[in-house]
Amino acid sequence: MTHSPADQQYREKQAGSLQIGDYLFLPGDGPAEQITHIGLERDDFGVPALILVTTLDGGSVRIAIGSSVPVGEAAAIPDDVDTPLAEGPAPLPEPHTIDAPDAGIPDAGDAPDAGTSDARDAPAEAVPAVVVPPLPAVAPSVSGPSAPGPAQLALIPEPTDSPENIVAAAAETHPGRNGVAVLSERLVKGINTKSGSCLRDLSDLAHDLFIELRDPDHALAVADILNVLPYDGNRDRWMSVERSLALSSFICRELGQTKRAEVYDQLLQAPDTVETDPFKARIAAKVRQRGLNEPNLYDKEIFRSIDNGNRDAEREWRLLRLEALLFLRAHGGSNTIGLGELDHRIANELEAVRA
Repeated sequence: MTHSPADQQYREKQAGSLQIGDYLFLPGDGPAEQITHIGLERDDFGVPALILVTTLDGGSVRIAIGSSVPVGEAAAIPDDVDTPLAEGPAPLPEPHTIDAPDAGIPDAGDAPDAGTSDARDAPAEAVPAVVVPPLPAVAPSVSGPSAPGPAQLALIPEPTDSPENIVAAAAETHPGRNGVAVLSERLVKGINTKSGSCLRDLSDLAHDLFIELRDPDHALAVADILNVLPYDGNRDRWMSVERSLALSSFICRELGQTKRAEVYDQLLQAPDTVETDPFKARIAAKVRQRGLNEPNLYDKEIFRSIDNGNRDAEREWRLLRLEALLFLRAHGGSNTIGLGELDHRIANELEAVRA
């Protein structure tokens, strides 16, 4: 029989004071569940923010660090039995047993007088128990794309010149183009792959070469300066590499280099598998899939620009939409947008921004 927390005896406890072995009432109706694992999640400033609780039956819940939550016993005790609340069950050994609900509790009318010697000397009755198998030694992990091997990485050609010379060669091919000239003038002075602004300039140059000037070869050469950089945990810098990888994947598919495009896809998805904690990895996977299923394609901003007759603003928003579509394409689409639809939308946006 299940009971809601209102029907059971419970007490409030600070989330930060929870321990393994406590019995926690999860949201909704149901009995208290035993806690088997407690994790901690910090905010962007390194301050503890969330308690991550996993229960014996595999349930999980996130609790704000300063919240009070209801805790109780393994099972509800009838109201007609005068039994004091326990301070909280101790951690159970593995394999462990849990007392069956209401087992071995006599009726109030049949209970002997606690003050008599017969009651003190009577041996305790054996209580039926339910055997629960121990938890697995290794928690299941979230599967993800494997990192490309040496043979796959060999599909990305080695640079034949320094990064600065590669940029200069691309600019010389398109003289008089202000956007390319401005970016190349900054980059030829020295490319620092630790600089976020430098990586952004390289990514912008690759996009301009392909989208504006329809030069896929030089666009790939510039993009490959970024594509070989590993993920270092800095999301700001990685955003430029991510844009470059998504663009390179699309260009290679346009050129018929499918295997090389798949390598770029794997490199782009590499940060998705860096989380080693199984619970955090599952949460990150859910958030990531939600972002793929509900991408921001800037529909409102584009329609507003069209209504206002602002062609420049419309084009800028369409470029952002194109980047979002290229990112989705490198992930193989999503549950809401298939590959065929993605290819159709990318073609439409390319035509619109090149017009």
